[in-house]
Amino acid sequence: MTFKTLDDIGALAGLAVLVREDLNVPMADGRVTDDTRLRATVATLAELADKGARVLVLAHFGRPKGAASAANSLIQIVPALQAVLGRSVGFIADCAGAAAEAAVAALAPGSITVLENTRFHAGEEANDPAFVAAIARLGDRYVNDAFSAAHRAHASTEGLAHVLPAFAGRAMQAELVALEKALGNPDHPVAAVVGGAKVSSKLDVLRHLVTRVDHLIIGGGMANTFLAARGIDVGKSLCEHDLADTAEAILAAADAAGCTVHLPYDAAVAREFAAHPPSYRLTNVHEIGADEMVLDIGPQAVEALADVLKTCRTLVWNGPLGAFELPPFDTATVALARSAAALTREGALISVAGGGDTVAALNHAGVAGDFSYVSTAGGAFLEWMEGKELPGVAALNR
Repeated sequence: MTFKTLDDIGALAGLAVLVREDLNVPMADGRVTDDTRLRATVATLAELADKGARVLVLAHFGRPKGAASAANSLIQIVPALQAVLGRSVGFIADCAGAAAEAAVAALAPGSITVLENTRFHAGEEANDPAFVAAIARLGDRYVNDAFSAAHRAHASTEGLAHVLPAFAGRAMQAELVALEKALGNPDHPVAAVVGGAKVSSKLDVLRHLVTRVDHLIIGGGMANTFLAARGIDVGKSLCEHDLADTAEAILAAADAAGCTVHLPYDAAVAREFAAHPPSYRLTNVHEIGADEMVLDIGPQAVEALADVLKTCRTLVWNGPLGAFELPPFDTATVALARSAAALTREGALISVAGGGDTVAALNHAGVAGDFSYVSTAGGAFLEWMEGKELPGVAALNR
């Protein structure tokens, strides 16, 4: 993977730099409720401004479908971005056109300015060359710092990289370096933890991983589908029985590739989907009651999986092992995450995790800061795990 970074961008004093960031943050009552993505912009925006550039922030917010709306205006994000940057942030009410060009021309070197939502223009999601050219007229350089939007071939995420000198921002650079270490060119043995509710949502991930990793640990509801495919009665558990043949095909592919698939052999079960249910018990997977559902991996399996991680050099993690939002069905996820974190702190393991539920689960376990890298990207991280080329990254490689 070869791409230029801010180390290669050269002198910037007075130049206008278009920076694609991810400002699509959750809001409630007009206030940003989670500024994680905003904090990820600080390294790039501050560095460019300190080099004397006129920094122009490109981003989308919501799904306005090519039409302007107050509810999707990025002006709402400016106060929160100012707070995390600790410096003034301006706003221009469009991201293309004569008025935007005039406003950009009047900006001072070292300034940071947010341009209005790129998705207010239909040309953004269509990656329309005319719209790409219109945005490009505002800037002298292009920096993509939004890995989470890199799986979309839009004007501001892919098109601009073909018409302006293009560079990876610091957040994008950190993400790409981490992903290369995790699956691109990892230290073996490599383990992957894949959890979540349904096999159907991660079929491509599983098919790709069995050809890339040495150990595939399957948890969450999707483990039930694999257990059922192996003839185990999983009771009332969430299970895609119609995918039994698909599950068997994945297991066969893993066997052919020399990848060991780890399925739970004990489980935490209950008759109701609730926190601390009175029917909670631990059992061997061969003894699940007809009226019970599997809601977590059991302690014996977790202990065995922790031993597996001790033999590995690299770990990729996507998805919880159980219904972690309902105690005590967070037990397996928390325990294995803490084992991985301890190995990472010791320098024995490179650990990369991503996906919304995964980040929440690692934060819940109190170990997100101990992993080598935790990606906040959702769809882009999943498509990377599927082995797909991400347009925004491929454009930087060119």
